[in-house]
Amino acid sequence: MKIIPIISDLQAPYHDRRAVSAVATWIADLMPEQVACVGDVLDGPQISRWTKGKAGEFTADLAKDRDVAKQLLFDLRVTDLSRSNHDDRLEKYVKDYAPGLSGLPELRLETFLGLDELGIKFHRKPCEIAPGWLLMHGDEGTLSRVAGMTALGLARRTGKSVACGHTHRAALTNDNLGYNGKTKHQRWGLETGNLMDASKAGYMKAGITNWQQAVGCLIVDGRDVTPLLIPIQNGRLYFDGKYYRG
Repeated sequence: MKIIPIISDLQAPYHDRRAVSAVATWIADLMPEQVACVGDVLDGPQISRWTKGKAGEFTADLAKDRDVAKQLLFDLRVTDLSRSNHDDRLEKYVKDYAPGLSGLPELRLETFLGLDELGIKFHRKPCEIAPGWLLMHGDEGTLSRVAGMTALGLARRTGKSVACGHTHRAALTNDNLGYNGKTKHQRWGLETGNLMDASKAGYMKAGITNWQQAVGCLIVDGRDVTPLLIPIQNGRLYFDGKYYRG
């Protein structure tokens, strides 16, 4: 049997340190051979289109935030990372505003975040991380206002179960097809929530969100995969009879 933790959106430096610490303690206890992350490791507000030409573009602290993101990847023992809209910002910024630099390998995300030295596989396209399960970010299809339906929509389109982030909501839902009392096709949609400190999300009006802190988990036994959604409350999570605290 194999357990694959799935790390939700971090968006360093806006991550919740207690929540991340609890998850890191859980992973250290599990000692899994594989840890997946849905992306949005680095928030990157300095290179966002929302701050272009404004004060936020000139803070000169992107390297500091990058180093925080690298440390989080190390602490959480991530082995597989999905592309994502926030992590895409680096290459998009270079392409749009400094195309002459676009051929530099130092400005590709794999090098910028030191993924090779961390032993992390970067997936620019959906990848199968367990039998019948794809790791995606969540922005590849239509965003639903209903928790879980973004992931399930991607599952219906791909024909496989999907674990994703992007919505910052935590939900696990499924879609079964069958007849005569037998299930012929079962697809799951797992939205992993987030590991952000919502109080740092200054772009949310009045700090109002409908987000949930959580991580996901796949328990793999041969071809059978059991998905789990693990909420994080008050800086702690519960798994297999134990509480893990940040």
